[in-house]
Amino acid sequence: MLALVPTADPDEPVALETVAEPEPADGEAVVAVEAFSINRGELMRLYRPKPGWRPGRDVAGRVVRAAADGSGPQAGTRVVAFAANAGWAEQAAVPTTGLAELPDAVSAPQAAALPLAGLSALRLLRAAGAVAGRRVLLTGASGGVGHFLVELLAGAGAEVTAVTATPERGARLLELGAAAVVHDPQDAEGTFELALESVGGGSTRAALGKLGRRGRLIWFGGASREPLTLNFFDFFAGPESGTIQHFSNTDSDTSDGADLATLVSLVAAGRLHPEIGHVADWKRTAEALVSLRERRVRGKAVLTLGDVL
Repeated sequence: MLALVPTADPDEPVALETVAEPEPADGEAVVAVEAFSINRGELMRLYRPKPGWRPGRDVAGRVVRAAADGSGPQAGTRVVAFAANAGWAEQAAVPTTGLAELPDAVSAPQAAALPLAGLSALRLLRAAGAVAGRRVLLTGASGGVGHFLVELLAGAGAEVTAVTATPERGARLLELGAAAVVHDPQDAEGTFELALESVGGGSTRAALGKLGRRGRLIWFGGASREPLTLNFFDFFAGPESGTIQHFSNTDSDTSDGADLATLVSLVAAGRLHPEIGHVADWKRTAEALVSLRERRVRGKAVLTLGDVL
C-alpha cells in the first residue's frame, strides 16, 4: 500500500512510498483511510524523525477488518479514529478504544479534523469546570483546538475573550461565540476568572497578569517555543492567590473513543463546527505541511484520499 513517510527535507517533508500493510494487534481494527488531518506536533517531529516512525493520528474512513478480539465496529462501518501513528496511509491499524462510529451527517473531512484538537478542547472544558457566567481568556485561539474551545466554552455559558495574531483570524471566532477578540493578552479588557494559555513565553506572563483574585491559568501548550520564566513577584502584577495548572490531553478518565463519540454527536447536531482552513488531495500533503508551518492555515488542514468531499 502507499503511505507518506518522512524525508527530513524542510521543503518536502514527506513523500509517498510503498510500505507493508498494517498488521493489527487483537484489539485493533484496520481502517481504509478516506481523510486525515495534520497536527502541529507531527509537523515538528517530521524535521527530526526517528527511524521507522510514520506520522498520522487523526483519521477517518471505513473499517475493512474488524478487531480479532471482537471489540469495536464491524467491517464496513464508517469511523473516526485517533491512531497511535502511521495514519497518513491507505490503511491504518487503530485500537478499538480509539474509534467512534460516524453517522451519514458527518463527512470524512469533518471527522478527520476532530481527534487531537477536539479531544484536547473537550478535556480542557472538563478541566475548567463550571464556566457558565465566567470570564475566560483564551490565547492561541485561531488554531484547531482554539476554534473548538471557543464554541464549547460559549455553548457552556462562558464569556470568552479570544487572543489571535490578526483580525482576519479572529472574525470566525466571533461567529462561533467569542464575546471579544484581541491580538495581545494585555489588550483584553478587565480581569478574568480563568485563562487557557497555549502560547508560552511572554504570552503566559501576560495572561497571568489578566487574572483576577484567585484566578486560575490552565497551561496547555507552548506554540511559540519561547521559554517561560516566572518568579514569585510576577503574581503581584496579577491575581491575588492565583493558580497555574498544567494540562495534558492524555490525562482522561474517559477513553478516546467515548470522547470522540461525544464530539461526533455534537457535530451531527450542529452544535460543533470543525474549522477546516485547508483541504487538498493527500498527494499534496507536503505543500499543506509548509502552509501550516508558515501559519497560513486557520483551523485544521485536512487531506483526502479519493473523492470523499
